[in-house]
Amino acid sequence: MYQVKEIFLTLQGEGAHAGRTAVFCRFSGCNLWSGREQDRDSAGCSFCDTDFIGADGPDGGSFAGAEILTAAILAQWQGSSEHRFVVLTGGEPMLQVDEALISTLHHHGFEIAIETNGTFEVPRSIDWICVSPKAGTELVQRSGDELKLVYPQADLGPSDVAGFEFRFRYLQPMDGPDLIANTAGAVAFCRSNPHWRLSLQTHKLIGIP
Repeated sequence: MYQVKEIFLTLQGEGAHAGRTAVFCRFSGCNLWSGREQDRDSAGCSFCDTDFIGADGPDGGSFAGAEILTAAILAQWQGSSEHRFVVLTGGEPMLQVDEALISTLHHHGFEIAIETNGTFEVPRSIDWICVSPKAGTELVQRSGDELKLVYPQADLGPSDVAGFEFRFRYLQPMDGPDLIANTAGAVAFCRSNPHWRLSLQTHKLIGIP
């Protein structure tokens, strides 16, 4: 049984696939935070900006198997079957994503991306692995396609992930009251360290989910 907060068609707003049409499948639950505000100060990730509690969001719910969940994802897609793209996100999707779902999505022509905090090993059968590490956690997934580091984090900086093996490295300014200063800091760092790129949350800038 898969517990899904919401499923929706949008444009990827961040990182290497920014601007690409995608179905987002947001799984419920996370191993770093309950999602309740009263638990935020003690959470393993204190800056999450996503609602991932429950299965009551648009087109979310409990899905009894991979075929049923894939059908719900496919129902959101509006474009050609040649360019189907799904982003498995959360919360933490690796609490639920399994080979049955991966295989079924591939069977229906989807290229699969995942956005994970890196505390679980991700199957290489997933086409695009994006890891967004959080300070104070034990990182298991230290390789993939895209490393997206929210910046700044007090106890986790670019030097702490220097030995990880990723095709692309992105700094994403931490949202919140210090966004302008955080963006300026990320820009300055990328200028001095050109193997890093700047990632902006463009979906927020243009007002889409």
